[in-house]
Amino acid sequence: MTDPRRRIPRTDRLLAEPALVAAAARLGERRVRAAIARAQDAARRGELAPEAVSGAIERDLAATAPSSLHPVLNATGVVVHTNLGRAPLSPAAVAALVDAAGYVDVELDLVTGMRSKRGVAARAALLAACPVAEDALVVNNGAAALVLATTALAAGSEVVISRGELIEIGAGFRLPDLIASTGARLREIGTTNRTHARDYAEAIGPDTGCVLKVHPSNFRVEGFTAEVGLPELREVCGDVPLVMDLGSGLLAADPALPGEPDAASALAAGADLVTASGDKLLGGPQAGIVLGRADLVQRLAQHPLARAVRADKLVLAALEATVGGPQAPAIAYLHAEPDGLRRRAERLAERVGGTVVPHDGRVGGGGAPGVPLPGWAVRLPEGLAAPLRAGDPAVLPRVSDGACLIDLRCVPEDSDAAVAAAVERASAWTS
Repeated sequence: MTDPRRRIPRTDRLLAEPALVAAAARLGERRVRAAIARAQDAARRGELAPEAVSGAIERDLAATAPSSLHPVLNATGVVVHTNLGRAPLSPAAVAALVDAAGYVDVELDLVTGMRSKRGVAARAALLAACPVAEDALVVNNGAAALVLATTALAAGSEVVISRGELIEIGAGFRLPDLIASTGARLREIGTTNRTHARDYAEAIGPDTGCVLKVHPSNFRVEGFTAEVGLPELREVCGDVPLVMDLGSGLLAADPALPGEPDAASALAAGADLVTASGDKLLGGPQAGIVLGRADLVQRLAQHPLARAVRADKLVLAALEATVGGPQAPAIAYLHAEPDGLRRRAERLAERVGGTVVPHDGRVGGGGAPGVPLPGWAVRLPEGLAAPLRAGDPAVLPRVSDGACLIDLRCVPEDSDAAVAAAVERASAWTS
């Protein structure tokens, strides 16, 4: 009797099949060869008929995406969700990314054919959105913006900072460690809960490279507290550069986020430079933004470290489209009307069951800690959370008090039906 394994298609024959040629163009030949090997091995073990190998490979590759990252529908109510990549990009920013994916004139003047300056358009968009700033610089993330500022202004010198602003954020990232890595020396002043103008005045001297004020974005200290505002601190600093790390990236004040600092107000109040992230309340791609005095921004731009932390063409394109384009999704989610969220929740509950309950969303990403975003959610059994996360599309709910909560604040309204279908599939799987 002929061994059926002899009928298993050879690799070269499979690679020549039109469907696999197309898959190789989409995914790369290495992934196609891996899928072929998996199917051939299954056939050798008798788990797959030799005649079914080709079809199994096609199904395997059809379910394979170019990236291992999975799109997720964010049903947590947290707008800037760090574990989901922070702010989602606007359609305009996505289109800009696609345009920038090929060859683009990122450092070329097409009129003269000569080399031009990188990031000119993104810089212009930032200055138009924040006219009080004299100049702007874009780097690859918010931490890089702060590292570049303290390195360029205070390497080998002191950075004066209040003890109450020596923060730690997610993943164990600590501000003191970051500044120490630049070669600057920390000059800690005041106490955890109270710092006064005299503390700054006594610390500033010939060894001071800059004074750093940090917005404690992911916590609040209440009670017996004192801090020095920017106008008073500006007077104390004299000629010493005053740098304000905003964190969340608001360019202008937002009434919905009381107490959240913004670049325009900070510069107008006396900061020489502000640093911020582009992928939080700005609603754009991961980027670090520096705004402020032209001479100081240029000092940062000309520092050798600037080359190591510069933004690539994709970031510059998406940031320009975000700042100068239509409202970013994150901003729309922040300002979603509770009545509209309730109507959407009621439609979802009518289809899948569950109870509509009040639910406060959150800014997330360290922005506006403690500020609720009033809304509504559909309360479902807690057991649905795991299959929802594992589904296609993946839906991430909030699990709280023994329940699975579906908050549609950060779900595009045209995806409500997809959420409902995902809940129905999860319910069937768990029944």
